[in-house]
Amino acid sequence: MRQSQRGAVDPFIVMDVMEAARAAEAAGRSIIHMEVGQPGTGAAQGARDALTAAMGQGALGYTVALGLPELRAGIAGLYKRWYDVELDPSRVIVTTGSSSGFLLAFTSLFDAGEKVGLGEPGYPSYRQILRALSLTPVGIPTRAENRLQPVLDDLAGVDMSGLIVASPGNPSGTMLDHAALKALMDHCRDHDIAFISDEIYHGLHYGDRAVTALEISDDAYVINSFSKYFSMTGWRIGWMVVPQSHVRRVERLAQNMFICPPHASQIAALAALDCIDEMEANRAVYAKNRALMIEGLREAGFTKIAPPDGAFYVYADVSELTDDSLKFCSMILGQAGVAVTPGLDFDPVRGKHTLRFSYARSTAEIEEGIARLKGFMVGYIKP
Repeated sequence: MRQSQRGAVDPFIVMDVMEAARAAEAAGRSIIHMEVGQPGTGAAQGARDALTAAMGQGALGYTVALGLPELRAGIAGLYKRWYDVELDPSRVIVTTGSSSGFLLAFTSLFDAGEKVGLGEPGYPSYRQILRALSLTPVGIPTRAENRLQPVLDDLAGVDMSGLIVASPGNPSGTMLDHAALKALMDHCRDHDIAFISDEIYHGLHYGDRAVTALEISDDAYVINSFSKYFSMTGWRIGWMVVPQSHVRRVERLAQNMFICPPHASQIAALAALDCIDEMEANRAVYAKNRALMIEGLREAGFTKIAPPDGAFYVYADVSELTDDSLKFCSMILGQAGVAVTPGLDFDPVRGKHTLRFSYARSTAEIEEGIARLKGFMVGYIKP
């Protein structure tokens, strides 16, 4: 059968690494997972209990497209709790994970052929979703001296209809402060560029908290998820906040594309909002893992890293060790039994010289993974 050009997207390499790791485990090997951005913990007990109770009360069916009203109100309350932002719940749209939020945002804001800017290194699916929608991703190379975040100077002369920014970023874990985020948003406002803020790692910070775009302006699309801070990756539940004038537009798209987010996941997510102690205990584990990872990677020989402010990743420059990060990751998996992600996923130009390490799993796994990496590096010689 015929095939569309827009369907010819690149693979999500981390998922390929994950599959290779699964195959190795199926063959009987012990693998330490530092490749995927998935918490080692599950959904909070309160979230699971709420769903169990709901399942005993009757069938779970369709909800309204924008999500359960009580969940939308709960998410609005989170903005008051975290940022002291008063948010009208009517602007909150519950989504099937952040991925559907990106689909809704890109479809609502841009016409086919328009250009959307994104910092590199950055989350690879931005590029592929844009391409699948017949949009053109425009990579904006970020610099180590700016901690791999886009800054105002990077936008000079860039032709784009939209800009997506992530803080904390993936793969870097670095954040933009209020002034830097405001500078980017002001530039977009002044040049009629739609601004999209990916905030799915908010809540996972190890010093100052992250700044939401809604502290600066309501003229933005904000996308978030229950996957990371709330440890609910497989539940596929997230949300977006849009300007009031865009709500009905996005609602119509959501009705036709998704009907509604999963009812069961919405019930669990509502309860998860109140499981603060459990979530903060998880964050304390990540903080410990972060310290172990930074020290351990340096001791192993991965010395060129930008210490992350948030999320659960360390992004390392390995240009002194390899010119082929994909092959290097394969060697680490094969010889050390540690799965890590090549930078090509995040930066198609410079990613051959970088790796991403995730410290989202248990502390014991991080300790074992570091020990294996040290053993691998003792005998490693650059080809």
